[in-house]
Amino acid sequence: MAHSSFPVEINVFSCGKFHPKPIEINNEVTRKPLTIVTPLEEGEFPVLILLHGFLLDRDFYSQLSCHIASHGFIVLVPQLYEGILIGFDADVDVESAAEITNWLPEGLQKVLPSQVKANLTKIGLAGHSRGGKAAFALALNRLNTKLNLKFSALIGIDPVDGLEKWKQTQPKVLTYVPHSFDLEIPVMVIGSGLGEFLIIPIWPFRPCAPEGVNHKNFYNECRKPACYFVVKDYGHLDVLDTQTTGPTGVATYCMCKSGKTRDPMRMFVGGVVVTFLKASFDGDFSYLMAIKDDESSPVSLQTVNFML
Repeated sequence: MAHSSFPVEINVFSCGKFHPKPIEINNEVTRKPLTIVTPLEEGEFPVLILLHGFLLDRDFYSQLSCHIASHGFIVLVPQLYEGILIGFDADVDVESAAEITNWLPEGLQKVLPSQVKANLTKIGLAGHSRGGKAAFALALNRLNTKLNLKFSALIGIDPVDGLEKWKQTQPKVLTYVPHSFDLEIPVMVIGSGLGEFLIIPIWPFRPCAPEGVNHKNFYNECRKPACYFVVKDYGHLDVLDTQTTGPTGVATYCMCKSGKTRDPMRMFVGGVVVTFLKASFDGDFSYLMAIKDDESSPVSLQTVNFML
């Protein structure tokens, strides 16, 4: 039977040995449209819930999801809301993520291929942009949400908590008190080096990941065990698919300052997420710590920090 572990000599920045298959679940089953990317091979695999960013479609994360799933994970990407009139507050994101989490025990196994088993004792929660804020808010129980399962790891991919310091959106996550996040699980924060810079340096444009509410602040409030990677020369939306279509997809190319191409940033994020989840689930952080010196990394790192 296949399993999700991988030897350290495998290049986590490339696709793994498993064959990922996307499964589309309509809102009659989960009340929220949901994409599940699962390995096709027989085995039991950990689960990752990935929350999309502000006004973005879950489809924009298909390459990242397939990358992670190919290393032996079942990846769930729910559409937290639809439409552009959602507003800036993230309450609906948190509530939708909680709803999907509580659906897992009774619903997930029913929609997976018969040879695939979900290991619900190993669940990671990740989010990008406002989805990162929502992931932290859910893990920190900012809305007093009842969950039927416990998360084993938390990941913020360029998380953003509002417009600027002291102008956070609801529910507020950052407290501006160092190491104030009361979490008992490993946490990883990934930042983009270009996210806090304007693509057009004139009013009323804002950076996609403004200073005061971005990855630096999230990591500053983390406690042990936690790790932090900032990718040099890449932007806030470079984690998305190489090509994103439709009006929103086209807009992603001109909303944020970006690198020359999205592929390296997305490949790095996929690889470091895989490595962090393995470290969190198996208790071995040695390979994660070695990533800063990994010659196969597709990007240069601006900042690396560990609290272990």
